[in-house]
Parts: sequence; C-alpha cells; structure tokens
Amino acid sequence: MTLLVTSIHRPNLMKNLCAGCLAAALVLSAAVCIAQDDYDVPRTIDGQPDLQGVWANNTITPIERPDVFGDQAFLTDEDIAFLRQRISEITAQDGDALFGDGAFEAAFSGEVKSFEPSTGNYDQAWLVERRIHNRTSQIIDPPNGKYPPRTEAGTAFMRGLSERLFGIPDSYTDRLLSERCISYGLPYLDPGYNSYWQIIQSEDHVVIAQEMIHDTRIVKLVDRPPLDEKIRMWNGDSRGYWDGDTLVIETGNFADNDYEPKASAKTYTERLTRISDDQLRYRITFDNPGAFTAPYTREIIFDGTPDPIYEYACHEGNYSIVNILRGARAQERRAAGAEEED
Repeated sequence: MTLLVTSIHRPNLMKNLCAGCLAAALVLSAAVCIAQDDYDVPRTIDGQPDLQGVWANNTITPIERPDVFGDQAFLTDEDIAFLRQRISEITAQDGDALFGDGAFEAAFSGEVKSFEPSTGNYDQAWLVERRIHNRTSQIIDPPNGKYPPRTEAGTAFMRGLSERLFGIPDSYTDRLLSERCISYGLPYLDPGYNSYWQIIQSEDHVVIAQEMIHDTRIVKLVDRPPLDEKIRMWNGDSRGYWDGDTLVIETGNFADNDYEPKASAKTYTERLTRISDDQLRYRITFDNPGAFTAPYTREIIFDGTPDPIYEYACHEGNYSIVNILRGARAQERRAAGAEEED
C-alpha cells in the first residue's frame, strides 16, 4: 500500500515558491497503489519489459529502521495515520527543509522539535511530493533494518570525514567530489531533491539518467569481456541482463574516492522490476568490504511521473568552491591577527 503525501508541486525554477504557502498547499490524500500479482508488464518493440519513463524516488521511508519499531518491518494503518498527522504539523512550519529521513524520524521520535531556519540552508519549499510507503526501513537485509557493523577502516574513515567536512580546507582538493561538482556517486538514492531518474532502452543497452548532477549510466545488455581490473571509474562499469521481467545490473570497477573507504573493492547488484503502471520496485545490494563487515540490501519504490527531469546546474557555475576557499583564508587571517594581538 502506498499513500501519497502531497506538498507543493516540484519547484519550477523557483517560480511561485515560498515556505509560508506550504501549509496551505499541503494535501494528504489516500491514493492507494498496490502491486498486482498478475500485472502484465508492458513490452518494448524488442519484447523486453518496458521500464522507460521518468521515475521519482520521493519515498519518506528512512534507510535504517528507527529503534521504536524494533523488529516491525511494516507500518500499521495506525502508524500511517499518525505519520500523516505529524508530517502536516512539521511541514506547516517555515523551517529548514527536512531532507532524507528527517520527517519520518521526527514524526516517530516523540520529540518536540523546532525547525527554525539556519543560514545557508534550503527551506521546505524546495522539497517535492513525498510518498509514504509501508516499510519501516529501506534496508530489508539484515532483517533488523540496520546497516551491518562498519569495519575498523570504515569507522576511522567516517571519523576523519567528519573532521574534514568541518575543518578549514587548504585547497579545493580538500572538499568532496559532490561539492566540486564532479559526482554524487551512482546510484544517487537520496529522496525528495533532484531524485528523479529517466530510463531509456534499446535492444542491447539501458540508459539511466539521474537528475542529480546529470550523471548518466549506459548499461550494456550484451555479453562482452569484463573490463581490465586496472580500469577504474568514479561510477564504475555496469553490465545488465534480464531475469524474467526484472532488469539486473551488476556494477564494479569503481575508482577509490573521498567519501568511502576502499571503494575500488565494492560491487553493486541492482534489480529493477515494474510492479504496476506507475510503480517500479528497486532493490540494491551493496557489497563494500572496505566499509562494512557484510553486504546489505535496500528496497525503494519509485513512482512514475509525467514531470521531466530538469537540467542540473551545480551551484551555478561552481562559484561556491571559490567562496569556501575565500572564507577559509579569511578565517586564517582572523586567527593570525588574534595571535598577534595576544
């Protein structure tokens, strides 16, 4: 079952956007979408399952299961009603945007939170239509809905990453690939903001274009020799095949990067299955031995949309990096001046 949480429509290049109008625009409808066991998957001209179109990952389901649910894998009707009510209360405030898991966790945390704006963040008007799906977590394996334990290297890496993010950069190379407008990584799975995919098919290729940073994957469906181990890429090398009506994509040959340890050792296995005219079930198994002690699997329901994906302009010409470095140098001069006074 899927319930639609409709706030305002997708931002149209900031036209008519204001956080104050969000409360008036908030509509909670009970549009029920249930996968049909006997669903007849449409076919392309080549006879393959037709996955083409624009698909939105706007789920409100968190990646990890909140502790309050214990071993409960699915929301009850009462949980959904409570969640709808809390979302209406939270999003009616003119506060910062609740990206990712924020609204779900805030609703079930039992805490009274103040969502006051902070300098430099987006407000809620930037969020798009969100959907309530009935899982309590995207992680379906391990069954407890939690990430497996991190490796020692993974724990140390995350600690160093936090220090790096909040430290003073010496140069642009100290900032993440995403901040430098190079890549957010594939697949991009954060919901609610530039979270749309467009799928295009031919007989021997599937193209997946992400709205976020306009990363595009060309998935080969033909039998070709694997790439040499020496060939490494930010987004890896994807090979696909059909398992019945499910598209299976296996990706390897990743390059090491600056947002996870030993990325070159990881592989992804994705499974895309059309379960109704307007829903796509997406499952991905992450096998990243550098970061986690075991693989884990996430499931997300993508919803079909007539909306196009927008052109992505990474902070308007990448001037933010210049300003970040200018601010860092200003901090250093201020600190040096304070030392001289002492």
